[in-house]
Amino acid sequence: MTTAAPSARALAHPAREEIRLEGVLHALSDPLRMLIARELAAGADAGLTCSHFDLPVTKSTYTHHFRVLREAGVIQQNYRGTAKLNALRRDDLDALFPGLLDSVLAAAARQAERLGG
Repeated sequence: MTTAAPSARALAHPAREEIRLEGVLHALSDPLRMLIARELAAGADAGLTCSHFDLPVTKSTYTHHFRVLREAGVIQQNYRGTAKLNALRRDDLDALFPGLLDSVLAAAARQAERLGG
């Protein structure tokens, strides 16, 4: 049986069992990556395109932030046509670290409210 070669557009994601707490916390420690996670949590379950986010950084820095989130297992990225869709890996994170994502997102929202952002 022959398996199809992986698509050049396929992105590497860690398997659920490979996601590490310290990687997730590191990925979410950056304010821009936390903003991305908060917007994904509030967005559609089907995912949001990269162009949805208005980050004050260069395209290469933008790409870096999404890669850090993906490689840590925080987000799933998939191509739909020419668009790259991003979604939180909520099921995986909740299974591995129950309540962590909700707690971190709620704390970030309270902080943003307190700081006026």
